[in-house]
Amino acid sequence: MDFEQLKQSRSNFDSLTKALEQNLNPEDSKSNNKYQDDRIWKPELDKTGNGYAVIRFLPASEKEDMPWIRLWSHAFQGPGGWYIENSLTTTGAKDPVSEENTRLWNTGVDSDKDIARKRKRKLSYYANILVVSDPKHPENEGQVKIFKFGKKIFDKITEAMQPAFEDEKAINPFDFWEGANFKLKIRKVDGFWNYDKSEFEPVSKVKETDDEIKAIWSKQFALQPFLAATNFKPYDELKEKLHRVISGSGTTGASSVSQVELPSTEATPLKSEEAPAQSSMQGDDDEDDTLSYFSKLAEDE
Repeated sequence: MDFEQLKQSRSNFDSLTKALEQNLNPEDSKSNNKYQDDRIWKPELDKTGNGYAVIRFLPASEKEDMPWIRLWSHAFQGPGGWYIENSLTTTGAKDPVSEENTRLWNTGVDSDKDIARKRKRKLSYYANILVVSDPKHPENEGQVKIFKFGKKIFDKITEAMQPAFEDEKAINPFDFWEGANFKLKIRKVDGFWNYDKSEFEPVSKVKETDDEIKAIWSKQFALQPFLAATNFKPYDELKEKLHRVISGSGTTGASSVSQVELPSTEATPLKSEEAPAQSSMQGDDDEDDTLSYFSKLAEDE
C-alpha cells in the first residue's frame, strides 16, 4: 500500500486484532552477527539495574501486511556443544527438537520432562519502532530501528488492543495518528529483566505533519526477510546437529535422535557467572536477550 492508503486504513486495526488471536512468526536475514546488526535497537540498564526508554511502535512497512513478525528458536548446551538454531516450527514445518521434546514429555518421566523444558522453544517478536527517548544513548533518538522483544512486551500490546475492562478504550499501538508512545521500564527482579511497569502513554500523533510521518515510514525496514528460507537450516541438518549436541559425538552413528542415550541433564554445568542466564531461559521476561547471550557464548568457545 502507498502512504495515502496507509493513512486511510489507519493500519487496519481489525486485521491486527485478528492476527493477535491467530499469532504470527522472525530472525535476522543479513548476517550471522545478529546481535551486532545496527538496525536492531536494544535498551540498556543503568548502574542501578534499571532501564528506561520511550519508543513508538510503527505500522506495517511498505509492501508488508503486518507490523510485526515472530520467530521460534532453540538455545541450549549439551555434551557435544551448543544448539542455537531457528526452529522450523516458525514456518509451520516439523522441527527435530520439538519432535524430541514431545517424545521426552510423553514418557511421563520427570527427568525427561525437565530436559524437554530446558530445550523448549523461545519466542521473539520483531517490529519497527521510532526511538523517542533513549537516555543511555541519545544518539538513537529520532531514528527508526527494529525492536526484538518477547512475550511480556507483546502482552502489553495485546492488552492495549484488547483491554480487559469496559472503562478502557482499545487503541492501535502501531498507528501513526491514533497510536501511543510506549514507556519501556525495566527492573531487575531476582536477577532477571522485568517489564511489568512498562505502559503506553495517552493516544497521540507520532509527528504533527504528514510529511514528517511519511519520512518516518520511508525509513522503516522490511521484516519478512527475517522469515526467509535462508534463515532456517534443513530438517536433516538440524537433526544431525541435535544428535551431535546431545550425544557428544561428532558422527551420525544413531539413525534417529530417539536412539541417542540422553544425559540426565542437558549440558556440562555452566560457570557460576553464567548461571543467571541459564535460569532465565525458564521464564518469558527476556528470552531474546537470553538467546543473544548464549549465541555469544557459543561463538567465544
